[in-house]
Amino acid sequence: MMRLAKTGRPGPGDRTESRGGTMTDRLDEFRAYRERMNDRILSSGHLGIRRFFRLDQAAYEDTALETRTLEMLGLVASMVLRCDDCVAYHVIRCREEGVADEEMFDVFNVALVVGGSIVIPHLRRAVELLDELPRERGKPGTRTRGA
Repeated sequence: MMRLAKTGRPGPGDRTESRGGTMTDRLDEFRAYRERMNDRILSSGHLGIRRFFRLDQAAYEDTALETRTLEMLGLVASMVLRCDDCVAYHVIRCREEGVADEEMFDVFNVALVVGGSIVIPHLRRAVELLDELPRERGKPGTRTRGA
């Protein structure tokens, strides 16, 4: 049986006990849900909501800071604000941008220092997700020591 997040829908940190779902299945489900609901929300045509979504998208595009750095900043903010969906999204995006584990733990540390001990449950879920994501190899900016 799948344990559901507080929202009542499957989230990226949920476990499947008897069905044996894989992390890939859960990530695909998370991405599909996010895309489906974003499409539904944007289809309302509400100008303010559409503007906000575009502003959010633009905030993570290369400017003076590279996208990978902006995603790390987004992860810190999401952890401090305790938004599990946002944390999962930014962990995934950081991995896609080639952020190394060592860098991820620096990000987690900043979030913990800024947010305090209330961040620890979100830190646990972020590390669990990170451990289950495939490693991105050969991405620009990926930093590993001793490898």
